[in-house]
Amino acid sequence: MTDTGGVRGTPVPGDEEWRLFRGDGEEREVALPPAPPWRRFPRTTRATERPYLIGGREADVVSAALHLRRPLLVTGHPGTGKSSLAYAIAHELRLGTVLTWSVNSRSTVQDALYQYDAVGRLRESNLAREDDEPGLGIGSYVRLGPLGTALLPTAQPRVLLVDELDKGDLDLPNDLLTVFEEGEFEIPELARLPDSQTTVAVMTFDAGARAVLARGLVRCEEFPVVVITSNGEREFPPAFLRRCIRLDLPDPDEDKLRAIVAAHLGEAEVAGMDELMAAFLNRRARGELATDQLLNAVFLRMGGVSLDADGLLDAVLHRLGGTV
Repeated sequence: MTDTGGVRGTPVPGDEEWRLFRGDGEEREVALPPAPPWRRFPRTTRATERPYLIGGREADVVSAALHLRRPLLVTGHPGTGKSSLAYAIAHELRLGTVLTWSVNSRSTVQDALYQYDAVGRLRESNLAREDDEPGLGIGSYVRLGPLGTALLPTAQPRVLLVDELDKGDLDLPNDLLTVFEEGEFEIPELARLPDSQTTVAVMTFDAGARAVLARGLVRCEEFPVVVITSNGEREFPPAFLRRCIRLDLPDPDEDKLRAIVAAHLGEAEVAGMDELMAAFLNRRARGELATDQLLNAVFLRMGGVSLDADGLLDAVLHRLGGTV
């Protein structure tokens, strides 16, 4: 048996049990086995109930941000649970579905606040005029984004996840400052409407939901719980950092890793994972690895899969940094 990091696995089961894909070009009926718990997508929004473990110091920092109504800027290596923290907060505090804004190089605060489909409205108005039918109101062409929806006045705050802010434009953090400080914004297209249309029902980021706005103004009652993640790819302006509570999530140690595996896969899996844990920690010391890679390895071993064969362990516990 080949040595691949000191992990002994059981022999690979027969093709029918393990090799779902054989690469032989033959068609066959295959029943996929159950997915790992963290890769299941239920129809309801209660997927936030996945286990999330955090240290007491980190929990105190989160609580400080909640008390101060300040955005929480979360940094750490990939796989340390930065994004999952937003879902854990929403679940524990019963704050509903998380509003997610995944930032990229083209992201703007404007799009995160709202979008107005002027072209669609013009097209539909022309069609309605041709058919001699009343067109849809302007509210059907305005949709609040995740940030705009988070700022709606509600008795309980919403949780807003601003994911990977450091991937955005250099000016994006500064553009957020005014919104974060004032807790409101205006939609000019609605503010300019005549007095006969002072209130308009617009679409929100929540599927199928609408919100009634007066004069196009959105103003929060409770500042949303804002969780901003960063991979540390660049520094943010001091003015932005001053308005955030910073939390750096450390790589979990061996005890925390065992607790995470137990929470996701059960205590029984922890007892027999010494060699796999040693291999993971050894590889992590030489390069970036994420906690969910260890979960993947343990889950495969649960199914009786040998992680020694044909470099499978290398495929699962591959380095995240550097050249692939």
